[in-house]
This record gives sequence, structure tokens and C-alpha cells, in this order.
Amino acid sequence: MIVYNVTINVDTDVHEQWLRWMKETHIPEVMATGLFLDSRMFKVLADDEGGITYAVQYTCADLSTYERYRDEHAPRLQAETQKHYGGKFAAFRTLLEVMHTT
Repeated sequence: MIVYNVTINVDTDVHEQWLRWMKETHIPEVMATGLFLDSRMFKVLADDEGGITYAVQYTCADLSTYERYRDEHAPRLQAETQKHYGGKFAAFRTLLEVMHTT
């Protein structure tokens, strides 16, 4: 299994609006692609200077499924985020391979 992790630091002045948009619009749109098995959102517990940080994780079956998402859906969904919140957040993405679960 593969976990697609997106870590986002969002400006405090749009935080509440962004959080609502993520929960009600963006994450459901990512899940509607049908490529991910589940999603989880975490608030990072750190004293950030400026902004609030979250990690959003989407789990998919394998690397080829993630690559389909990246190629067919990510550009559109990332453009929507930029349209709404461009200049108000910073994001970086990592891929994790699940090695063990209990």
C-alpha cells in the first residue's frame, strides 16, 4: 500500500475557511476519483512561526494507482487549491510505502 502525504502550512487569516473547504470540498473531490481507499487529516502539533500546519494522507493500493491520480487528477485539483488560496499556503508532498500495520 502507498500513502500519499500532503503537508500544508496555511496562513492564520484564512485558516478557518481553508479547513472547512478542505473537509467539505477538496478531500471529498480527491476521494471521488475512486483511486484512494481512505483519507485522514492531522493537525501538526508544533509551534509554527506563521500559519498552522496539517498533514493530509490518502491511502491507495499501489504505486501505479497513485501515478494514475498524479497524472489524471492532481493537476486539476491542485489548480483549484491555488485558485482559492494561492499565496496563503505552502505544501509539500511525500509518498510513503506501508511496511507494517497492526
